[in-house]
Amino acid sequence: MSFGVILGQRVLVVLPAYNAEKTLAATYAEIPHDIVDDVVLVDDGSADGTLAVATRLGIHHVIEHDVNVGYGGNQKTCYKAALNLGADIVVMLHPDYQYTPKLVRAMCSVLAEGVYDIVLGSRILGNGALRGGMPLYKYIANRALTLFENLVINQKLSEYHTGFRAYTRRVLETIPFEQNSDDFVFDNQLLVQAHYFGFGIAELTCPTKYFAEASSINFPRSLRYGVLCCLTALEYRAHKWGLGSSALFEAKR
Repeated sequence: MSFGVILGQRVLVVLPAYNAEKTLAATYAEIPHDIVDDVVLVDDGSADGTLAVATRLGIHHVIEHDVNVGYGGNQKTCYKAALNLGADIVVMLHPDYQYTPKLVRAMCSVLAEGVYDIVLGSRILGNGALRGGMPLYKYIANRALTLFENLVINQKLSEYHTGFRAYTRRVLETIPFEQNSDDFVFDNQLLVQAHYFGFGIAELTCPTKYFAEASSINFPRSLRYGVLCCLTALEYRAHKWGLGSSALFEAKR
C-alpha cells in the first residue's frame, strides 16, 4: 500500500464488477499500486468466476451482491465503502479493460493538487474513440446526447458517458447519489449533480478499447439510457428555474 503518496491523499480505486472474469486480471495489473492505497471490488451478482479471480489477485475489499442490483446500485455500494475506508480520492474504473488504468496517477494528481474536484477519462477528446473500435452509431449518439446536455445545463464537456472517473471525498459527501437511479443513467445523473453543486470537472484524453469481453448495453437499453439522460438535463433545468423540485439536487444533510 502507498499510504498517501500523492500529497498525503488516501487513494482508493473502486471496481463495479459484473461478469468481469476475463478482464479483471488485466485491469488490476495496470493499476498503479504504488500510489493507490486500496482497491474495492463490488461484484453485482456475477454468473461467472469474477469473485474467484478477485480472490486470486488478493483484492482486500471484496463485496458481493447476492442479486444483481444494477450498474448504479453497484456504484452506490462502491462509494459508500470507499468513504467508510477513509478515502480522500475515489477512482471509479470499469474492470472490463476498456479504459487504461495507467491514467489513474494523472487523474489523482489533478485532484490532490486541488485544481479540480472531478476528473473524467474522456474517450471523445482527441480521436481515440473510433480508433479504439467504438461503433459509429454509438459515437454519433454520444456526441448528440452530449451536445443536448451541454446546451440545457450550460456546461461544456466532451462526454458524460465515460466509465472512468475520479472524485474527491467532498464531492461524494455532498452529492446525494443515493437518490440516483440503480441503472446506467446513474453516471450521467452524478455529473449533472456535480455541475449543479458547482464542482469543477476536468477531462483527460483516454484511449479506449472495444472488444468482445468489454461491457456494453444493447440497442433498446441504449435508447432508454439516452432518453433518461435528456430527462435528467431537463430535470436540472426545471429545478434551476424553480419550475419543479428534484431530490437529485438536494444536498446531503
